[in-house]
Amino acid sequence: MTDSSFPETADIESASADYATRFAGEAGAWMLEVQTRELQASLQGLNSGGSALDVGGGHGQTEPVLREAGFTTLVTGSDPICSERLEEGVAFEVANNVELPYEARSKTLVISFRLLTHCERWPELIAELCRVADQRVVVDYPARLSVNMVADLFFGMKKGVEKNTRTYRTFSHKELAAEFGRHGFGQLKRHPQFFFPMVLHRMLKNRKLSAALENLARFFLLTRFFGSPVVLEATRSK
Repeated sequence: MTDSSFPETADIESASADYATRFAGEAGAWMLEVQTRELQASLQGLNSGGSALDVGGGHGQTEPVLREAGFTTLVTGSDPICSERLEEGVAFEVANNVELPYEARSKTLVISFRLLTHCERWPELIAELCRVADQRVVVDYPARLSVNMVADLFFGMKKGVEKNTRTYRTFSHKELAAEFGRHGFGQLKRHPQFFFPMVLHRMLKNRKLSAALENLARFFLLTRFFGSPVVLEATRSK
């Protein structure tokens, strides 16, 4: 693991080749398709052609979606190594996740995936995302009101399946709404991804079966109320 002088460096792990194995195979590809669909939904209402900042986006999962949507995107990472999995030609800069070197409201859109849940100074991260964004911030997070309520009981099993599982922080919808509202982003829309735990889909290794289970959960509104991770769309209200 590369050391960084910055205080929050969880994106180094999520940008690694080892982390990418969590989305290998047909089950992993399907989970990324679901994430892409919800990210695309969170971009509705924004004019294409704007500028986007992808904070901690060295995992390479979100920049292609932004590019396809017409955004000129800059990806940041807390260490140069975070750029190694990005496609050739993607703009990348090393930056402090909780003290971004960009002017206030200088980007149309700011997003951050795979970072908030592992960031100890998460209120500072949110403050910075909101400061730099002119119109919208999009993040993902594990919801507390979900199967995560019993996650501690099955953490050992989860680690046995995934091998590279890290501890993470769950969030209530209310605490994130309060934090974003504090920075002028009071218009929120949640896009939950799955009802069943992602580790189950990794164990099944069958995208058709996983999709059928999740479609059933959506039909019975389980995903709407208990889905996780959530893609949160926060739009500036003042």
